[in-house]
Amino acid sequence: MDNQNKNLLLTLVLSALVIAVWTFFFPPEQAPVPPQDQTVSDQVAAPAAPDLAPTTSTLGSQTVDTDMTSKATQATVKDTPRIKIDTPEVVGSLSLLGGRLDSLSLKKYKETLDKDSPDVRLLSPVGGDVTDAKKPYYVVYGWLPAGGMPADQVPGPNTVWSQVGTGELTPSTPITLQWNNGHGLTFQREISVDDKYLFTVKQSVQNDTSAPVKLAPYGIVARHGIPDERRVYVLHEGAVRMTDGELEEIKYKKITKLDQQGAEGQAEILHAEKTGWTGFTDKYWQTILAPVSGPFTSVVKYSGEKSDIYQAETRLPVIEVAPGASGTAQTHLFAGAKEWQTLRDYQDSVPIQNFVDSIDWGWFYFLTKPMFRLLHFLHGAIGNMGWAIIALTFIIKLLVFPLARKSYISMARMKELQPEMEKMKEAAGGDRQKMQQGMMELYKKHKVNPAAGCLPLLIQIPIFFSLYKVIYNTIELYHAPWLGWIHDLSAPDPSSILNLFGLLPFMAPGITSPLHIISLGILPILLGVSMWFQQKLNPAPTDATQAMIFAWMPWVFMFMLGSFASGLVLYWITNNTITFLQQYTIMSMHGKRPDLFGNIKSGFKRKKATTEEK
Repeated sequence: MDNQNKNLLLTLVLSALVIAVWTFFFPPEQAPVPPQDQTVSDQVAAPAAPDLAPTTSTLGSQTVDTDMTSKATQATVKDTPRIKIDTPEVVGSLSLLGGRLDSLSLKKYKETLDKDSPDVRLLSPVGGDVTDAKKPYYVVYGWLPAGGMPADQVPGPNTVWSQVGTGELTPSTPITLQWNNGHGLTFQREISVDDKYLFTVKQSVQNDTSAPVKLAPYGIVARHGIPDERRVYVLHEGAVRMTDGELEEIKYKKITKLDQQGAEGQAEILHAEKTGWTGFTDKYWQTILAPVSGPFTSVVKYSGEKSDIYQAETRLPVIEVAPGASGTAQTHLFAGAKEWQTLRDYQDSVPIQNFVDSIDWGWFYFLTKPMFRLLHFLHGAIGNMGWAIIALTFIIKLLVFPLARKSYISMARMKELQPEMEKMKEAAGGDRQKMQQGMMELYKKHKVNPAAGCLPLLIQIPIFFSLYKVIYNTIELYHAPWLGWIHDLSAPDPSSILNLFGLLPFMAPGITSPLHIISLGILPILLGVSMWFQQKLNPAPTDATQAMIFAWMPWVFMFMLGSFASGLVLYWITNNTITFLQQYTIMSMHGKRPDLFGNIKSGFKRKKATTEEK
């Protein structure tokens, strides 16, 4: 096979790898684990927070009942009074049982494009309610006893609080919850919320006894099972946390394995001396606990298959409250959409350290972040995410044009040498060593580097990988229209060749249908055509097997990417089109204009000849 075809085959193979196996990169290194002999002292970190599985948690000689899944508890959740939450961005309620935030929907985001579609539901209570059918997902706060205090004298997940005063939780009206343990301790919880997605929870305890008490506050994000939504390896979904500047991402599957190895003392427990945050992240939404200040302990655990509860915890230090005094602890809670601008504002103003890193930037974050900033700017300037994607692809291709130019010039020079290489091949016969020596002399004589065409392609792979990840991750694509029939750039092309793109009076198969793989839309077909034209810039390989691989490659990609988000397919079409124009122009300028129509004709002749032979 000539070197020109080798370069093209390498390009196609690498592109296939980007789409098919790029998600299996090595995971990031684990954050350092505290030494085995390091103990959690009263002055540094809190005792273990309650496990929300249907068991009991033993703390010293006392037992705290933390059964959150029994029928009795579910009935209590439904019967306990609730306080409404209403802001410009979210709506929901919190239950006085445990003071838990367990019902929250995002006003700006709908589940589907239907006119009557409900808001995206982020948090859901145990037992559900009339408007919810999703798995329980909620946030609870509490205190843990230390220094011999009985466990039933501190509030936990099942404590019934009372509201001080009345009213809803809004940006202008915070609320206060209160609980008296009957033994001289009064606990309060002040909750406020801004006009976006940030809650602030201030926990306090007033000691009216005659002796000092020791206790520690905690916060838990609990998720019963993993989300039902389709997940892909290109994006991290699961636990995410930042401890003193170190980011760690733990997928759900890995959480279960860590727990089986022994949760306490294993890698999922980290101690932050200064600052950080812990929680769960989905593709577009997340729920994050962020203590106002350190130190604190971050814990990610799994309850086991029976109860199937994932927990992300922040355990704050034990505090000692003198008689007549009070103690406080304050934590931020982010529950909302992963909007880059919003996360950056919280990072800078609250501040929450490196909060934009809760977005999965991937291995090539040093490329992904500036690309996302540019896409964000283009979206604001143009006002349409589809055209912003096209503009971003043009800009990136312009930046890497010097590399592409070297690659195409090298291909043109290799094409000039093709006749001499064919003669050399015939003269060498089956002597491969003689053939290789002759080719090296030929390259040296004409000052051609055969690797020059491959290296620029390899260098461009991380760039386009990062661009691909940016387009996949950005929430601005969610339900974002482009033009005509494309009403959601985050969803597959809704048109289908099976109903002649809407001309026939029946719906196209849904994404769950077995027929969906052949239900190609307009964009996937344009993708296949653009790859086919790009391929036809070069003659087909003389080897029959290689020629067959090349012939099928565009159409295989067409089916592979048919169910991908329209924004991603739009990017690939734009990229292929620009690449085609660049290669055709540069090779023409160097006297080797590609015989596009000749290559197309020869492809059909080859197929006809093969058919006649059979």
